[in-house]
Amino acid sequence: MNMHLLRSLPWLLAAAFAGCAAPPPLPPQAALTPPAAFRAAAPEAPRLEAAWWQVFEDPLLSRLVARALDGNVGLQAAAARVAQARALADGSRAPARPQAELNAGANRQGGPLVNAAGANGTLITTSAALAWEIDLSGRLAQAASAATLDAESRESLLAAARLTVQAEVAQTYFALRSLDLERGLAESSLHAQRDGLQIAEQRVASGSLAAAELARWQADVAGAEADLHAIERRRAEAEHALALLLGEPASSFTLDAAAWAPRAPAVPAGIPSEVLARRADIAAAAQSLAAAEARAGEARSAWWPRLLLTMAGGQASPDLGTLLQSAARAWGVGLVASLPLLDGGRRDAEARRADADVLAARAAHRQQVLVALKEVEDQLAALRTLGREAGLRTQAVAAAERASALQASRHAQGLASRIDLLKAQRHEGELRRQSLQVQSQQVQATVGLIRALGGGWAAPAATTAQAVQADS
Repeated sequence: MNMHLLRSLPWLLAAAFAGCAAPPPLPPQAALTPPAAFRAAAPEAPRLEAAWWQVFEDPLLSRLVARALDGNVGLQAAAARVAQARALADGSRAPARPQAELNAGANRQGGPLVNAAGANGTLITTSAALAWEIDLSGRLAQAASAATLDAESRESLLAAARLTVQAEVAQTYFALRSLDLERGLAESSLHAQRDGLQIAEQRVASGSLAAAELARWQADVAGAEADLHAIERRRAEAEHALALLLGEPASSFTLDAAAWAPRAPAVPAGIPSEVLARRADIAAAAQSLAAAEARAGEARSAWWPRLLLTMAGGQASPDLGTLLQSAARAWGVGLVASLPLLDGGRRDAEARRADADVLAARAAHRQQVLVALKEVEDQLAALRTLGREAGLRTQAVAAAERASALQASRHAQGLASRIDLLKAQRHEGELRRQSLQVQSQQVQATVGLIRALGGGWAAPAATTAQAVQADS
C-alpha cells in the first residue's frame, strides 16, 4: 500500500501544480493624461468653501439646500444602499476568521438495530467545533477587499448624489427667481401694449390710423398675454420640481416671489484639471475598477489548494449525571486540503468573466473621466460666450433706455405721439427680458461648472494629476 502511495505521489504533485497554474493577469491599461488646465479666461476669484452655494449670498437658497439634503428621497435610498454595501463588506471578512459553534441535544432511541450497537434509551450529547480556513492564496482577502471597495464606491456615489441634488436645487431656485423677474417685465410690457391698443382703437375710430396698424397692436397684445401664461406655467413647473427635490408634496409647496438680483461669481483663470480628482463619480468608478481587479485575483486563486483546520470535541451519555465524566468525552483535530482537479472548465470561465469585468470597469472609468472633462469644458464655454452676450445685451438695454428717454422728451414737447413712446418702451422691455434671461443662464452655468468640478474650483493641496488617470 505504501509503495502505491509513493508511486502516485509524483502524479498528485503534478496535478496540484497544474491546478495552481492560473491564467496570467491582464496587462495594465495605458494612462489617460488630462490637460494641465481647462480653457478659461476670467479674473481670479476666491476659493469656494465646502458649502459652495453660500457664494451666492442667498439665505433662502441655503435653507432650501439644507431641506433637500435632509428630505430628498433619492438621497435616502442612496444612503440605504451604502448601508447594504457596508453590511456585505463586513460579512465578506467573516470567512477569513475562525468559525465556532456549540451544539447540544437529547435523542430518544430504541429498536433492534440500536440494541445491536448499543443501549437503547435516551442519548444526551454536547459538542463544540472550530474551523479556520488558512488563506494560502489570498483568495479570502481579495474577496473582502472587493466588497470593501464596493462599499466605498457606494459612498462615493452617495456624495455625487448629494452634489447633484445641491446643484439641482440651486439651478431650479435661480430659474424660479428669474421667472419671477421675467413675469414682472412681461406684466409691464402687457400693460403698455394694452394702453397702445386702446389709443390705436381711438385713432382708428377717428380715422387717423389705418386698420392694419390696429391689427398689429391686437396681435402684440395677444402675444404678450400668451407669453405671460407661458411664464406662469414654467414657474409652476419649476416650483413643483423644487418640491420634489426637497422631498415634499408639490401640492402643498409654495415659494413666494421675492426680490432677487442675478449675480454669478467670477471663475478663476487656468483652473487645474487636478480638481477632477475629487469628483465623487470618478472616485466611484476608480473604486469599482479596483474591486473588479480584486475579484479577478480571487478568481485566479481558485486554482490554488484550500487548507482547512478543524477541531471538534464533545460528550455523549445516556445519563445526564454521567455526561461530564471523562469516559464520555471525545475530541478530534483535522487538517483538510482540497484541490479540485476536474471542474468542467468552471474556474477558467470564472476567470474569463472576471477579466471581462475588469475591462468593462476600465472602460467605465475612462469614460467617466472623459465625460467630466467634457462637462467642465461645456460650462466654461457657456460662461465665456454668455459673458460676451451679457455685455452686448447690457449695451442694447442702455441704448433702448436712451431711446425711451428721448421719445419721452419728444412726447412732452409734442413732437412724438403716445404710441411712438409706447413702442420705444415696449422695445426696451423686450431687451430687458432678453438681458435677464442671459444673466439667469450665467448663474445656472456657474452652478453647472461647480457641479462639474466636484464642488468648486479650488484644487486640494494633495491632489495630483495621476488621481484622474485611468491606470489599472
